[in-house]
Amino acid sequence: MTDSRTAANPAFAQYCEAIFELQEDDVDVIQARIAERLGISRPAVSEMVRRLEAEELIRLERMDGGDAGSGQVRGRIELTPTGRALAESVVRRHRLAERMLTDVLGLSWSEAHVEASRWEQVISPAVERAINRLLNDPTTCPHGNPIPGSDYRPPDVVQLSELGPHQRFLVTRIPEELEFTPGLLEFLESASVTPGNCGGVSAVSPDGTMTIEVNGTYVGISRFAADRILVARSDTE
Repeated sequence: MTDSRTAANPAFAQYCEAIFELQEDDVDVIQARIAERLGISRPAVSEMVRRLEAEELIRLERMDGGDAGSGQVRGRIELTPTGRALAESVVRRHRLAERMLTDVLGLSWSEAHVEASRWEQVISPAVERAINRLLNDPTTCPHGNPIPGSDYRPPDVVQLSELGPHQRFLVTRIPEELEFTPGLLEFLESASVTPGNCGGVSAVSPDGTMTIEVNGTYVGISRFAADRILVARSDTE
């Protein structure tokens, strides 16, 4: 369990959240990935990594014989149980906020994502419980990502890119990495490539770009997105 001083530090929470989400997407967590996710310079990330390690929020598997006192800290990063608890509390509030902002207030995916990043820092435990009751204990955010502490049960999924022409699918999850890709949330929502919608693969080009049909509309999906969108296989057309 995190102490009040650590939990109240927004920077600690932000970094632990980013590390949690990168791990959730099966990304090898190193400084460069954190810097990309947060839009922060690598030296600044290196300094924060030292602080997180000192606070026992992360463990660092050092590379090239480096140590915390020389140059940039290099190595794979993992959350400690304390760091994971902090991350899960922030991610839970963020995803509950996203769910309320879309389901109750009618905001778009992209609007909800931005607003939830603000809400996650100020939602109290009492408000968190109230939101959870209002939404009847949701298990995922609007993009299908699991809400920590919920009764989430992972479905049997594959990457969209694993499917071939004439195969049907049910969209189940848009991972966090795609939420941080500029313009992609708006595109996927406008194309109805959203959890719960069914579709089919119409064609796959040599470069991996896919043409899919969802709700009678045909749309192109880049290889980058197709490698990350998670779907459940459905009946063949």
